[in-house]
Amino acid sequence: MTKKLIGESLKGNVGFMNILVDADACPVKSIIVRIAKEKNINVFMFIDTSHILDDGYSKTITVDKGRDSVDIALINKVTKGDIVVTQDFGVAALALGKGANAINQNGLIYSNDNIDRLLFERHISQKIRRAKGRVSGPGKRTPEDDQKFEEALKRLVME
Repeated sequence: MTKKLIGESLKGNVGFMNILVDADACPVKSIIVRIAKEKNINVFMFIDTSHILDDGYSKTITVDKGRDSVDIALINKVTKGDIVVTQDFGVAALALGKGANAINQNGLIYSNDNIDRLLFERHISQKIRRAKGRVSGPGKRTPEDDQKFEEALKRLVME
């Protein structure tokens, strides 16, 4: 099976789509690896030194612990046509700016149509928290969340 041609791989192979994962707290790593294996797509898992990851397929890129260190390393490697899996709206916005696709762990595909609203909502939530207010967090993860993510990732891979 041939690899899907799109951007430039982290290995320097021009034209290959990659999936780059902000993997420190990613609950869908096994789904990503399964789909990538089926489609023969490179996967790069970005983690900091407080995590250990070896799934036998993806390449793990370990960076020093520190605020945003994984995010910065991932964004420095992403190229046009790649898929970025992240919960971080800022990382998603930067990936979109580089011509990549971005998706969260629940199957929300970030786009130029929704990223500004998401960043604004994050900003408002931060202001509320700084003022000692309460903001509800995400609900408990369900099997339906995994299914939605899988379907959305497959759509992105097929684009």
